Amino acid sequence: MTALADRALDVGQTDFSYRFDWGLDGLRALAPAAEVVIIVDVLRFSSAVAAAVESGSTVFPYLWDSSEASAFAAERGAVLAGMREDGKLSLSPTDLLTIAPGTRFVLPSPNGATLAFEARKAGAGHVLAGCLRNATATAVYARKRLEANSIAVIAAGERWGDGPLRPAVEDMLGAGAILAALDPSGAIGGQCCSPEARAARAAFLDVRPRLFEAISASASGRELIARGWEDDVATSSALDVTTVVAELIDEAFVAAP
Repeated sequence: MTALADRALDVGQTDFSYRFDWGLDGLRALAPAAEVVIIVDVLRFSSAVAAAVESGSTVFPYLWDSSEASAFAAERGAVLAGMREDGKLSLSPTDLLTIAPGTRFVLPSPNGATLAFEARKAGAGHVLAGCLRNATATAVYARKRLEANSIAVIAAGERWGDGPLRPAVEDMLGAGAILAALDPSGAIGGQCCSPEARAARAAFLDVRPRLFEAISASASGRELIARGWEDDVATSSALDVTTVVAELIDEAFVAAP
């Protein structure tokens, strides 16, 4: 009985190479035992980071609603991102695909950026920003270039107001796309995907032919479309359209070497 109780406390999924969990608590549970952590926030942080580094830019993730963000940006010769409706650099991946190469900007967000900011504190060796746009490239880089045997994929999710985490289907699908690329065969009984990772992988495979429709119908997708940003939903739903991988080097996301 004691052995079973002790085993139940192992929330790090350490019996498996590829692991999946949600939000800050999931990050803290999985990161210390993972060689690579992949942050997935499809609508829109990780899609925005992928688009920006694809355009040759440098992205500094930062905590949401921090009074120190402006000073942080100024110290690094970077622009602080704002709201799309104000015509500024923002979380819009559609806009970031066309920014000038060499742009440096600070990108706060309440979910993905906060996770990226905290990932190194949680003990992650390598931190990547993964999404549908770069799913396969991110998986291949983590598995082959970084030669990682333990990879944690963290879905950012949303929030119920200012309260607890709300699982977001688009983040499960983005994580599932990366996990499907990490474990193409999905052999039952193998030690590749944990049960949690296998569930995310299965969700992605189920809707892969209709990703835009599924994400458009999600709560987050409907919210963006209601704000007139269907283009961001489409940009974020595009699967494997880039081979550029976004890696957190020191304190900024850049194109992985």
